[in-house]
Amino acid sequence: MSTATDTPHLDGAAAPTAQRRVDALLAHYGESHTQATNELIHFIAIPLIMLSLLGMLYALHPWVAYAFMAASMVYYVRLSLPFLAAMAVQTLVMLAVVQWLDGLGILVKASVAIFVVAWIFQFIGHKLEGKKPSFFEDLQYLWVGPLFVLSKLFLKLGIRW
Repeated sequence: MSTATDTPHLDGAAAPTAQRRVDALLAHYGESHTQATNELIHFIAIPLIMLSLLGMLYALHPWVAYAFMAASMVYYVRLSLPFLAAMAVQTLVMLAVVQWLDGLGILVKASVAIFVVAWIFQFIGHKLEGKKPSFFEDLQYLWVGPLFVLSKLFLKLGIRW
């Protein structure tokens, strides 16, 4: 995947343009997610962490979850419209699961259990990788993680973000 394009200078020579922010974030995130088992763990744990976080916020009050979802979508729209669309669909599906768990009366217990187990696996993955999680440097990488998972899917499907 190329992250920079060439544009002609006035003298006819090509000069690279600046890397898009989304590509720079994904490249940096990818540096600490190269080990195959760590990647696999992240592909499973990141969506589960998102689901559990949404569930815990919903348990506090549904509007807290909605506000978090809206703020996340604002972050994603600033990075990439294809990622925004995918994250919006994913978030709506997760919201439906959260509401289902709430209807069963197990939302809090399920969310906390999923959250704890998924984070344990995340840290196991980083132990295998030998690198610290990216969000230790910058909290925005908590929102980049889901895009990292999506970027791998998009690459397989030939979708440009």
